[in-house]
Amino acid sequence: MIKRGIAHVGVFFLYLLSLLPLSILFFFARLLYYLLYYLIGYRKKVVRQNLVNSFPEKSLTEIVAIEKKYFKYLAELIFEIIKQTTISEKETLKRVKFKGLEQLESHFKAGESILACTGHYCNWELGTLALGLHISAKTMVIFKPIKNKIFEAWFDGLRTKYGNIFIAMRQTLRGMAAYKNEPTLLCFASDQSPTREETKYFVDFLHQPTPALLGVEKIAKSTNRPIYYFKVSRPKQGFYEVEVLPMCLDASKTDDFEITNLHFKFLEDIINEQPQYWLWSHKRWKFKPE
Repeated sequence: MIKRGIAHVGVFFLYLLSLLPLSILFFFARLLYYLLYYLIGYRKKVVRQNLVNSFPEKSLTEIVAIEKKYFKYLAELIFEIIKQTTISEKETLKRVKFKGLEQLESHFKAGESILACTGHYCNWELGTLALGLHISAKTMVIFKPIKNKIFEAWFDGLRTKYGNIFIAMRQTLRGMAAYKNEPTLLCFASDQSPTREETKYFVDFLHQPTPALLGVEKIAKSTNRPIYYFKVSRPKQGFYEVEVLPMCLDASKTDDFEITNLHFKFLEDIINEQPQYWLWSHKRWKFKPE
């Protein structure tokens, strides 16, 4: 009961924060960066080890520079997500620009559904929120629920405020069946980590064997839906650009694990360009192949 009360207070505080303009929230983000990086040292060991293993060719000086940029961005990302609670449609459209959406609309006009891949890179939350305002089909996003139901409800509210549909990962097939008679865009953050029990395949990603979920590949092969990759970049603070790239337009012609290897390769190339915008504090390499 006490935990529920604290969670409700926390959600109310986040709502109040979201009423502030992003310029002020970014000032708080600067303070949070110093707190996370220099005082608390939040997951610094995890981030450092992930960076060292992923970029064996880089010096320690280069690794530390990426590390600091990552923590600065992580702090800004936290406040950007908080802002989504009360962000307007107008501001959402201003902050996220898309290139290549006409490729998707050609499928929707033909009554076809599409699969979309991206990673936990830049502000994936704001990107999917904006996507629902740009396309004619329903945007359906596969996600992993968090344990705290009160914060889960808060997240669900900011994610679905403009009509997007969020489907728990274990309910993916049921969610697809509910909208089988209309074109949809089914989105995956395809770098999510499976449990050891779920892991059936390891992909070579950032110089190390990485457990991979096979959901995108399985659905693509069973439905033959085309797959597009959403490449996100951050031209300046608080603004994003999303380029829609065709990744696999005929899954029936692919070999086993080809699609999985492909979407990890897309993400790896993006990370190598600007590594500070990926989620390095996640314990993504908790186990290796036996």
